[in-house]
Parts: sequence; structure tokens; C-alpha cells
Amino acid sequence: MKKTYIIAAVLIVGALVALMSSSNELATYSDFTVADNTGQSVKVVGKLSKDKEIFYEPSKDPNYMHFFMRDNNGLERKVVYYAAKPQDFELSEQVVITGKMDKAEDIFVASDMLLKCPSKYKEDEVEFGMN
Repeated sequence: MKKTYIIAAVLIVGALVALMSSSNELATYSDFTVADNTGQSVKVVGKLSKDKEIFYEPSKDPNYMHFFMRDNNGLERKVVYYAAKPQDFELSEQVVITGKMDKAEDIFVASDMLLKCPSKYKEDEVEFGMN
């Protein structure tokens, strides 16, 4: 067998392995109902429940926070995030968390979080009048 065929076969196998390992990142968004029913990592989209407690005490543990989030179907869960609280967390319009449900504790343990914050660059409204 020629060296070029062997190199091509190794490259193809490497590409397939990389594609299959990154397929977890291509997961679709779901909700807490799906997270409750599966033991797998899911991405949940929702809004921060601003009427409930946001607990973060960096002087005691800078890598622990918990808060309550309501998914797009209105189901609310306590979320534990083992990392520092993101800047402007309370101002976020939408939150995307990746993680798993801990059924024993009835909490969602987030391993990653993305925030959609309000735009800082909204155009000022200008009125034009005819005299």
C-alpha cells in the first residue's frame, strides 16, 4: 500500500473522530422538562427569575452561585453554577445554560452559561416635525 493512501486514511479517520466528538456541541436548545427526563447534558434557554434570590458571596466561595431561572415554557428551577458570577448578570434578557439535572437535589447544575444582554447601542429616537 502506498504511503499517500495510508496518510489519507489516517486523516479521514481523524476528521471523523473530531466530527463525532464535536457533535455534543451541536445540541439543540431544550427546556427543563427534557432535562428532567434525560440524564444527558442539555442546553436550556430561559429568563432569570428576578423576583427570587441570586446567591453569590465571592468572599466565601468565588466559584459558587445559585439562582432561579424560568425556561421558555414557564417551568422554574434552581440553577447552581460552579464559577464566578458573570458581569451584568442581573441585566440579562435571556440566559442559556448547559448542564444536567441533579434529581436527588432537584437542581440544575450548569457547567456553562451564556447571557444575552440588552443592547448598549440602541438608536435614539428623533422626531421630525413640519412647521
